Amino acid sequence: MTDMTDTPATPDEEAARLRETPHQTLRATAPGMEAHLHMPIPVLDHGFVRVVDYMGDDAAVVQAARVSYGAGTKAVSNDEGLIRYLMRHWHSTPFEMAEIKLHVKLPIFVARQWIRHRTANVNEISARYSILDREFYLPDASALAQQSAVNNQGRGEPLSEADAARVLDLLRDEATRTYATYESLLGEDTGLARELARMVLPANVYTQWYWKTDLHNLFHFLRLRADPHAQMEIRAYADAIAAVVADWVPLSWRAFQDYRMGGAHLSAQMLDCVRRMLAGEEVTQETSGMSGREWREFREVVDECF
Repeated sequence: MTDMTDTPATPDEEAARLRETPHQTLRATAPGMEAHLHMPIPVLDHGFVRVVDYMGDDAAVVQAARVSYGAGTKAVSNDEGLIRYLMRHWHSTPFEMAEIKLHVKLPIFVARQWIRHRTANVNEISARYSILDREFYLPDASALAQQSAVNNQGRGEPLSEADAARVLDLLRDEATRTYATYESLLGEDTGLARELARMVLPANVYTQWYWKTDLHNLFHFLRLRADPHAQMEIRAYADAIAAVVADWVPLSWRAFQDYRMGGAHLSAQMLDCVRRMLAGEEVTQETSGMSGREWREFREVVDECF
């Protein structure tokens, strides 16, 4: 773990400094990514995502697939066709040839979800060495909802305006109180070690990390976290990253949207039900052999198509 608090400049100031002093390079660059490099993209109330570095682009994917040198074929359509073939048939290795490194500021509870994606290199600010800033995530009132009755890990009906206001007051008061305790524990009277004082901090306090991964594993992250079923807070970060990826590797991004984000994956059982439906048979959950949840998911796909 690394102490990041020694950097005096804000992300915006650092971005301006780095972009004012560009470096010449012989390596391949992606114009779409160069426009994003170092620029913090605001997320939630105090968070951000910014690209620190990257390697490769669509051409790197094509080059790896062909195990050749140079820029690949001259016709962009041929390169796009190859990328779509790779995505369609789950040939993931060529997508590992492009990498990205991000600097992310995010609430701790979002970080705990994010870290489950273990196919990345992560270095997080350490509260053993650093004193965390007095910054907490407080959602908009419109984002506050009851526990879902059908999804144990999701939200249901929105809270009333009065309940949302009361919840926000509770969240704000609790965060303020716990941070005051944190400061008190660190103070001269107590002088408690930082590694112990951090125990009182709530899960909505902000942390920061550097996160480096390859395009294949980044697509896996986005498939799960940019999905409408993902928690809203981590989805906000995924959406910000997705906008960067669309500019960085536009051919790969379009293939990913078609075959992963916008596609549907049916089990053998589901395909059998489709065949029976096309043959004119009335298929119900009872005759499908699926569980209630499987059947709901299957009907969502079928109803969208028909």
